[in-house]
Amino acid sequence: MEPILQTFLVTGLTLLCFIFEWLPPDITALGVMVVLMLLELVTPAEGLSGFSNSATITVMAMFILSSGIARTGAIQMASEFLLKWGGKRPARHMLVMGAVIGPFTAIINNVAIVSVFLPVVEDWSRQRRIPVSKLMMPLSYITILGGMITVLGTSTSVLASGLSADLGLGAFSIFQFTALSLCTFAAGLIYMATIGHRLLPNRKTSTSLSQGYGLKDYVSEVVITPQSNLVGRTVRSSQIQRVFDVDILELIHDDNHFPQPLADKTLSAGDILIVRGGREDLLKIRDGQGLEILPDVQFGQKSWQADLRSGQEGAAEAMILADSNLIGSTIKDIRFRQRYNCTVLAIRRGQELVRDRLGKVPLRFGDLLLVQGPKQSLAGLQTSKELLVMEQRDIENLRRDKAWIAIAIGLFVVGVAGTQRFPIAVTAMSGVMLMVLTGCLKPGELYRAVRWDVVFLLAGLFPLGIAMKNSGATQLLANQLIAVGGDLSGYGLLTLFFVLTALLTEILSNNATVLLLLPVAVQVAQELDYNPLAFMFVVTFAASNSFMTPIGYQTNTMVYGTGGYRFLDFLRVGGPLSVLMTLITPPLIILLYGL
Repeated sequence: MEPILQTFLVTGLTLLCFIFEWLPPDITALGVMVVLMLLELVTPAEGLSGFSNSATITVMAMFILSSGIARTGAIQMASEFLLKWGGKRPARHMLVMGAVIGPFTAIINNVAIVSVFLPVVEDWSRQRRIPVSKLMMPLSYITILGGMITVLGTSTSVLASGLSADLGLGAFSIFQFTALSLCTFAAGLIYMATIGHRLLPNRKTSTSLSQGYGLKDYVSEVVITPQSNLVGRTVRSSQIQRVFDVDILELIHDDNHFPQPLADKTLSAGDILIVRGGREDLLKIRDGQGLEILPDVQFGQKSWQADLRSGQEGAAEAMILADSNLIGSTIKDIRFRQRYNCTVLAIRRGQELVRDRLGKVPLRFGDLLLVQGPKQSLAGLQTSKELLVMEQRDIENLRRDKAWIAIAIGLFVVGVAGTQRFPIAVTAMSGVMLMVLTGCLKPGELYRAVRWDVVFLLAGLFPLGIAMKNSGATQLLANQLIAVGGDLSGYGLLTLFFVLTALLTEILSNNATVLLLLPVAVQVAQELDYNPLAFMFVVTFAASNSFMTPIGYQTNTMVYGTGGYRFLDFLRVGGPLSVLMTLITPPLIILLYGL
C-alpha cells in the first residue's frame, strides 16, 4: 500500500476516534504514534520526537507556572476585585470580567483560570441574585479570547509556534500576535457586553441544591419495622447498598442523627433511614426487607432536607476535572463512598440529570456531582486533584505571602521571552526553577501541576504531522485546496482556512486541528506566494476561538453543567461571536502582518 494512502487511513481513523471518543484523546494520540512507527511511516526517532519538542516542553512549563501563580492566591486577589466591582448591569459584568480575567489569561493556562473563577462567579451570582447562566459562558469566552494575547496563553499557540519552527519559518516571539489578539479580545468583549448577554438564557438561578437537582422524588425516609430482617444487623452486613441502587445518607435512632460513615451501625426496629434511590428500588426494599416508606419526605421541614445541610453534614457540587483519574470509571468502580466518605446523590451533565443507577454511569470530564457527607469530608474534597468543589476555597492553605513573588516570576518569564534573547522554552523552564527556589511551589507539586493528558496528546500527534509531510499527504491536500480556492483572493483564502479550522476544531481538539491544518496552510501560502505567517495566524486563531459547542474547548465543557446550559445555547450565543471573529480576523491579519 502506498505510504500516502496509509497516512490518510491512519489520519481518518484518528479523526473518527476523536469524534466518537472511542478512547481518551491522549491514548488515541499515543496509539497513532505507535501505529505510524510500526508501519514505518516515521522512524523511531521521528515517532518519539514529540516528547523532546520545544513546544511540548514549553506547555509542561506553563502548566507549572500557572499552578505556582494559582497556589499563591494571586488569582484569588483578582477574584476579590471582581466581587467588589462587578456591579449589577450586564454590560458592566462583561467589562469587569474582561478587565479582571483578561490579563491573567495572557500568561496562565485558561483551564486553570476557569477552575479558580468558577466558584467565584457562582458566589457572585448568589450575592447579586444574577442567574448563573448569565455569567458562566462569558467566563469561558473571555478566557478563550484572552488566552491569545501572548504565545504562552494557550497550548495551541505554543504548539503553533513549535510547528512554525519545525517548518523552517522560526518560532513565534511571545508578543508575535498581541496586537491582533487585543483587537479580537476587545471585539469579543464588546459583543458580549452589547448583544451576547441578551442571547444568554435566564435559566439556572441560585435555588437550593435539592431543588436544583430535583431530589424530592429521589431522597426518601424509610422506617425499619419490627418484622424487618435488617433488625440486629449492621449496615455493612445487610448489603442493602450493594444489592439495591440506594445510598444510606443518615440514620435516625431515638431522635439521634448519625451521619456517615454508617457501615458498622447496628439497625433496630423503629430506626429511620434517609436514603437516595429511585421509587422502583424503594418498593423492592419495602417488599424484600420489611421496611415502610414514609409518605412525605418533608423537604423544607428539616434543614438538611431543604438544603442538604445540617450541623455536621453538608452538601456540595464537585466537578470532574480534565485530568482526573475518575474519568471513564463509575462511582461503584472507584468505591466513591469509601474513598471520600461522601455519597453522590446525582450527576449533572449539561442539562441532563442522572439520579438513578448512579453506580453504573461512567464519569466524564465536566460532570457535576452533587455529593453529601460530613463537612470535614467535603473539606477534604477541596484538596483533591480529581475534583473541583464549587465553593470558595477558604480553607485551602494558599501561600499568599508568595503571591507577588509568583506574579513577578510570571512577568519575568514574559519580559525575558519578549527580548527574544532566549527561546521561550528556556525562559519558561527558568520560571519553573524560580517557582521552586522561592517556595511558591514545592518540588513534589511540579508533577501534579502538569496536565499529562495534554502533554501526551501533543507528543503523540507530532509524528502524524511528520508522516503527512514525508508521505506527500500535506502536499496533496494543499494542491486540492489550491484547486478549490485558486480563484479566491488572498483574503478569500484566509477566510476559507478560518472557517475550515473553526468547524474542525468544534469536533476535534484544538491542538489536533492545528497539527493537521497548519502545515497545509503554510504549503498553500508558499505555493501561491503569500505570507506564510498570515496563514499560520489564521489557523491558530480559528483553532483557539471555539465558541459554538460545549465540547470544542475545555473551558466550554467546564461551564456547561454549572451554567445549566443546553447544547444549542452555545450555538445561539457563540455562533454570532464566531461569525464576528471570521469577519474581522482575516482583514486584521492582512492589515497588521501583510499578505
